[in-house]
Amino acid sequence: MKFWDTSAIIPLCVHETGSAAARELLTEDPSLVVWWGTRTECVSALMRQVREGGLTPADARAARHVLDTVMQAGMEMQPSEAVRGTAERLLGVHSLRAADAFQLAAAIQWCQGVTTGNGLVVLDRRLREAGYAEGFTVLPGTL
Repeated sequence: MKFWDTSAIIPLCVHETGSAAARELLTEDPSLVVWWGTRTECVSALMRQVREGGLTPADARAARHVLDTVMQAGMEMQPSEAVRGTAERLLGVHSLRAADAFQLAAAIQWCQGVTTGNGLVVLDRRLREAGYAEGFTVLPGTL
């Protein structure tokens, strides 16, 4: 089981750089953990692509179907005071946006603070760096 960031879920839904690596990781281990806000972040990214002309509405519907399937297969970390406190600590330590701090904080809560040996699937550069610094095995290994 690995924690998946939004940046790694989107390439499962639409073809992007990183899609092949994300699909391979999911095939190897289909049990995943996501943050409570991941679904909304994914929908936001898909709708932005529609607005910008990168996806047709039909493509977005198909992508949301894939998203639904992926999300149903996963375990969702819920918001809590512990996640918020960890996110606030992370903001003071790493160059992260608030949403990314919540993602990483949820991953830390999921593994109960024992990051060593736990996988964090993420394609966002800043979040990869922060996850590595926090002790996660950051996947995919190379981008």
